[in-house]
Amino acid sequence: MPDAYHELANVVEVKDASELTIPRAKALFGAVQRQRDYSLVQILRHPVDGDPTLECLVVEVECDDVPPKNPVGIRYRERLALCVPNDPKRLIEVLALRQDFPILMHQNQGVPGTPASLCLYFEAAGAVMRTWTPEAFLRRIQWWLEKSARGELHAADQPVEHLFFASKYELVLPWNLTELRKDPALRFAIVLRHERPDGGFTCFLEPTAKTAPRVKTTKHIELALPPIVHGLVERDPVTLGQLADVLARREVDLIGPLREALQADIDEAGTTASADDKGTIILLHIPIRRSVDAEPDGVAHRAFLVPIGGLELGIACGALFVHEKRYYKDLLNQQPATAWREQPILPMAVLTQNDRTAAMRQSGVTEEGPAGVLVGAGSLGSALLNLWGRSGWGRWMVIDKDHIKPHNLSRHGAYAQHIGETKATVVAGLHAAAMEGATEIVPVVADGCDFAQADVAQALAGAALAIDASTTLEYPRAASVVDTLPRHFSVFVTPNGNAAVLLAEDAKRMQRLRTLEAQYYRALIQQDWGRVHLDGHASTFWSGASCRDISLVMPYSRILGQASTLAEQIQAAVAREDALIRIWQRDPARGGVEVHDVPAVPERRIALGELDLYIDDGVEQQLRTLRQQSFPNETGGVLLGYYDFNIRAVVIVAGLPAPSDSKASPDSFERGVAGLAEAVKDAAKRTAGMVGYVGEWHSHPPGHSASPSRHDLVQLVHLALGMADDGLPAVQLIVGEQDLQILQGAVQ
Repeated sequence: MPDAYHELANVVEVKDASELTIPRAKALFGAVQRQRDYSLVQILRHPVDGDPTLECLVVEVECDDVPPKNPVGIRYRERLALCVPNDPKRLIEVLALRQDFPILMHQNQGVPGTPASLCLYFEAAGAVMRTWTPEAFLRRIQWWLEKSARGELHAADQPVEHLFFASKYELVLPWNLTELRKDPALRFAIVLRHERPDGGFTCFLEPTAKTAPRVKTTKHIELALPPIVHGLVERDPVTLGQLADVLARREVDLIGPLREALQADIDEAGTTASADDKGTIILLHIPIRRSVDAEPDGVAHRAFLVPIGGLELGIACGALFVHEKRYYKDLLNQQPATAWREQPILPMAVLTQNDRTAAMRQSGVTEEGPAGVLVGAGSLGSALLNLWGRSGWGRWMVIDKDHIKPHNLSRHGAYAQHIGETKATVVAGLHAAAMEGATEIVPVVADGCDFAQADVAQALAGAALAIDASTTLEYPRAASVVDTLPRHFSVFVTPNGNAAVLLAEDAKRMQRLRTLEAQYYRALIQQDWGRVHLDGHASTFWSGASCRDISLVMPYSRILGQASTLAEQIQAAVAREDALIRIWQRDPARGGVEVHDVPAVPERRIALGELDLYIDDGVEQQLRTLRQQSFPNETGGVLLGYYDFNIRAVVIVAGLPAPSDSKASPDSFERGVAGLAEAVKDAAKRTAGMVGYVGEWHSHPPGHSASPSRHDLVQLVHLALGMADDGLPAVQLIVGEQDLQILQGAVQ
């Protein structure tokens, strides 16, 4: 029996190819003539007011790689219509004219009973047209037919596709619909929003208390259908009858469950129609499996809008009857109704709001992240939480006592309506607006340094990681002296926004933020990149108008750029056990970024009366190297560091080498002054005024310990007298053969 072909409507035949007027149609005709696998059957044209809006080449194509008797049903020779629009920005549509051509995945949506439209490209039309040629187009058609015939267009690891194609009508489901449906106190309403210029719209299925006034009465019916086998893709039906037929081919009954659902809410007393009952949405939940024996590995959700109310739909399908304007269950009607079959429906795509899993999958995040606390919900902190929250990484609490002021809006995720609200609450609210409760950020409005406050203590006690994004030095230094706190990271952006810094404690907190801060300062003093790293600071380093107080002249773009880098780098650093000091220095002129890693080394604590002195292995190694380079003579210089009486500490950052006018011998050393003031000033400038003079150091000759000599004690007295003018204790450090001694002097 000969094949039956679709006849294209609203076209006229073109007798001669010379009559073609659309340039792509002419080029395609030439390619068909040159291609031995193609033969021309007919040329058609769709005119509007005499002008061709579409020219069509009907061809037959032969594909040697189409397997004979393939299960899909594609033939070695197929008749196709190549429909060329006169708009050069639109793709050429390829229609399979054989009436029994199979409906497969990767076909464009069409009306039932019309030719199948092949979906040849995964890219958008603009991307395809950049490299489109007639010859490549003809080969692409053969590729599609051959791949489809062998079942290779849909990869084995590709997610199972939905039963129907997407439409411009959407229904958005809550991320936790399954759990919400278990709550007997809730009912659901359909809210129509966002009608678009193309006529499409988006509806939301929203839970509401059963006791709340009804403001929307668009009825929805949910049907959980038996699993179907992943395979062919039907076209969207346009009537309830067509939908029933589509499902019937899958051995799924629609009308039976639909009748039961329409009767479910009707009791013996019947019900009256609401004036707002304007439509009904049928929501289908269809488990899909890859083979008959496989377990379902996905659920297709589809919805159809029936533009009449549920009661009228019940009448049409014989589930209900009306008497004196009241609707009742029709339990006696044995004659199946057929009026419902012609009822028009609008297919709707069903979308689900993101939960944590979806956010992680879409963001390429593979680890859930830690239970974390972020201290500081300012510009940088709010940006970090926005990035992590939207990607599903971590479970966060945020601590901040400050509130939004007008100037914050230039560099913060807050909006004008948030002025006066606490930053922690605003950040938590913005996250809730994005995630609809799928994940949450818990705000703690408090001073993060007040570890005795119950909310702060509880937040830190339940965390595996705390990230300092504050604008002061108090928190990272205070946290460093509390042994019971979780692992801490500290992040900040320099005053001009051109650099970002990450200080990460090791997993066991053997190297805390206090020493990482000092080692970062030493790198600024000793490395060439440190010369301009903090350019733009005002007076102090991390407080007030400092590198961490981002209430400066700085574009928000720099904050967001640095926040993006830090957000990803923190995720990577969490997986490391070791400590990390990393700096990103950006060239604002060209946008290039240099990365500087500073090796993190252990520190030691030495009790000095009422103060604790902290010195790390890097300082000691530096001083021992200077000692060895000066053998057989003694050597020395000044110590650089800082005092912090809030934590009763003096921190040694570095030692300077002996000035060139120093006097040294194997048993004595007298420090000179040449260039010393400039060196100390440069260290202060590079560190934004944080590091300065704290004392002196000198070495003992080979074979001698660091025990102080009488001369050393006399020097300490002079140091103490000199430092007394500033009310500061003096520090003297002696480097011996095997040991190191630190002495403190103060005027009482």
